[in-house]
Amino acid sequence: MRRVTRLILVGVRTHVAYMTRSPIEITFAVLVPLVYATLAVYLFRAAGDPDRLLTASVGAGLMGIWGSVLFGSGGAVQNQRWLGTLETLVVAPAPLALVLLPITLATAVIGTYAMGATVLWGVLLFDVPLDFAHPLLFLVAVPVCVLALGMTGLLLAATFVLLRNANALANPLDTPVWLLSGLLVPVTVLPAWTHPISWALPTTWGARAVHAATSGGDVGAPLLAAVALGAAYALAAVLVLGRVERRARAAATLALT
Repeated sequence: MRRVTRLILVGVRTHVAYMTRSPIEITFAVLVPLVYATLAVYLFRAAGDPDRLLTASVGAGLMGIWGSVLFGSGGAVQNQRWLGTLETLVVAPAPLALVLLPITLATAVIGTYAMGATVLWGVLLFDVPLDFAHPLLFLVAVPVCVLALGMTGLLLAATFVLLRNANALANPLDTPVWLLSGLLVPVTVLPAWTHPISWALPTTWGARAVHAATSGGDVGAPLLAAVALGAAYALAAVLVLGRVERRARAAATLALT
């Protein structure tokens, strides 16, 4: 357990340091959440719902975290392939899941900036009041939601290993997942046939806990559901990665050529 914890901590630190030195990662992490926040606040104001401006800012922050996790996970695998180190990671003694987990967690850590940035942006630019219904539970719900997003990214990263261009899958998954998860708009406004899909996503319950801590409501049940589904996604990722790794080795499809 000590070795696993050390592997994860060192991996997260390494990948966070790597991403904070990438101009593309910094630009994406800094600017996109602010654009999300601005659009969300104006949309909620136009809808005549000024009491939910803080919810709009928080939802925009969650969208920024999800974008960072999604594109960071796909981009990290692609970068490892371009650098010629993906094969080394696959044949390393550590399980592939433990190698990819720090990458997805690092992208989530970078994405947590989006939450603070969008809330401050709303306060400073749009005079959004910081009236959290449950401030302490909000501080608990955000890390749980970040972990839920990270576990979803880990499961997606399992498929990214086999793709020559991982961004080809990441690009169309951005908007559908945050819509189905209710990061900005409630799941109840979506068609009824999408609700089972939403309930199966840990991001849905993590976002519900964060919004409940922001505007009021039950926080405990969504938190437990997010943790349980996040653990299930992590287990599924381990199983999928085992199969993907065997297939990639047999077909020799890891390298670019």
